[in-house]
Amino acid sequence: MKRLLVVFMAIGFLAIASGALAADTATVAVSATVTGTCKFNSGGTLSFTLDPSTGGNVNGTVSQPAFWCTKGASYTLSDDDGLNKSGTTHRMKHATLTEYIPYSFAYTTTGTGTGKSAAITMDIASAVTEADYINASAGSYTDTVTLSITP
Repeated sequence: MKRLLVVFMAIGFLAIASGALAADTATVAVSATVTGTCKFNSGGTLSFTLDPSTGGNVNGTVSQPAFWCTKGASYTLSDDDGLNKSGTTHRMKHATLTEYIPYSFAYTTTGTGTGKSAAITMDIASAVTEADYINASAGSYTDTVTLSITP
């Protein structure tokens, strides 16, 4: 009987062992897509001090906007020409009168992103020509330009 028990145990062990030999493997494909994204970190400011007594063309003092784009993503910057535009001419409007002072507003419109941790600073250049302010009424003139960025 003991012998029979040993034989059955051996057969059972072989059955369990042969089940382990029937193992298999599979693979899991892993992938990701990084979205091309661009976001502004900050807006900017542009100001002019226009003094008809000294004359001359006046360059604006600019606090440059900053943004970031996904590394390797091409971007395009654009603007809406401001609230007081005439065609594609940027213009500042007098606070209380219907008078305008045109100004230039230029920057590099395309580039390639360097990643979220590497902010890109715009390089806005702006000026008012003497002819556009020499006979302007005294007072404050303002405009608001909205920038857009697309990857």
